[in-house]
Amino acid sequence: MASAAEQLASNISLSSFSKATELKTRLWFTLGALVLFRLLSFVPMPGINPGAMADLYQTQSGGILDVFNTFSGGALERASIVALGVMPYITASIVVQLGATLWPAWQALKKEGETGRKKLNQYTRYLTVLLTSVQGYFIAVGLESIGASQGIGAVVEPGMTFRIAATISLVGGTLFLMWIGEQITSRGIGNGISLIIMAGIVAAMPRGIARLLEGGRSGTMDPTVVMGIIALVVILTLFICFMERAQRRVLVQYPKRQTARGMTQQERSHLPMKINIAGVIPPIFASSLLLMPLTVIQMSGAGNDPNASDWLITISTYLQHGAPLYLALYAAGIIFFCFFYSAVQFNSEETAENLKRHGGFIPGIRPGKATENYFDYLISRITVIGAAYLVLICLIPEVLASQTGIALQLGGTSLLIVVNVTMDTVSQIQSHLIAHQYGDLIKKAKLKGGRRR
Repeated sequence: MASAAEQLASNISLSSFSKATELKTRLWFTLGALVLFRLLSFVPMPGINPGAMADLYQTQSGGILDVFNTFSGGALERASIVALGVMPYITASIVVQLGATLWPAWQALKKEGETGRKKLNQYTRYLTVLLTSVQGYFIAVGLESIGASQGIGAVVEPGMTFRIAATISLVGGTLFLMWIGEQITSRGIGNGISLIIMAGIVAAMPRGIARLLEGGRSGTMDPTVVMGIIALVVILTLFICFMERAQRRVLVQYPKRQTARGMTQQERSHLPMKINIAGVIPPIFASSLLLMPLTVIQMSGAGNDPNASDWLITISTYLQHGAPLYLALYAAGIIFFCFFYSAVQFNSEETAENLKRHGGFIPGIRPGKATENYFDYLISRITVIGAAYLVLICLIPEVLASQTGIALQLGGTSLLIVVNVTMDTVSQIQSHLIAHQYGDLIKKAKLKGGRRR
């Protein structure tokens, strides 16, 4: 039998969408903000030669730069003013979250409610400016040095003036994207930062799909392989949807309470615990740390230098995409960050204390320390499943690319982000529709008990 929420969702029609003027305004605002982001990704930094920059990027691809370039929608490849995207903001947010969990002063701010949240958000913005300034300066210096070593004049006039101008441009671009993301969150649909990242990933999809279909048409790629890749992407998408909705529901029971009619009633509820508590953070961190040595080797020019040290060449070979050592370290990094970030995200002690404060308890488990230990036990078991799921999703494209020589445009991490953000956005739209048509839907679902005799 369908629940009341399912009955409400099933009664949403196109006519209700046409009447939801506020929702349409939010959708148009979100679309306009994302279009503005795409336009900014084609605006180069001052002092950059776009044609030479494209040639220079081809010599440095394959490392961590590819990760940032994918999330920024190709802005890094074009040396755009939004080349860093929102990655500094995400890094700053994670650092502040860790600080709010581990540092007592920020723990106190976290417990202050809305006031503490605003202060932590302000600290996140300050840290974003600092990280963007450091990364922007090193990008400017790297463009000068790599261009000079490769004989490619990507920078028109190298010098301190270019470095300062490039750093200011990158800081301004990242802060503007951060502001756009906050505006989308408050005036648009869904999480603005996540939508910006998804827009950058989706922007590269048509080129990858066209390359795949062209390979099948021209005969350079077996049509069976093309159909297999398409089927694999569909299967992985369905599997991600299933796993992201999967949760462990912990039964919570409350003491008997007196009702209005003088009867005692025992209340029960469920505490949902997602299978994938860490989200997409573990694959991003694992790939970034793993590709960092390869990026440093490439930027130093040692990877293409025949006179380079043997150990540098060995590291560059073993850390290439699809290499067995790379796959093993990638899987180990995902597992480590899954357990680490799950422990940070879910505070067992705080959750057990909140249940005890409100009189709730888990049947068969004593309130307090025993409940905290039970939550730790559950989190450990759930994280094993979540880590295995993330490893499977992220390694399948890597193994496929190494075995067939076909580089998938939509990797495991990108697919996770796209599917997650799409699901959240659809949920937001449904919530707005239900809120707009709440009165009419209540009548249609016959949930008004006052009219029944």
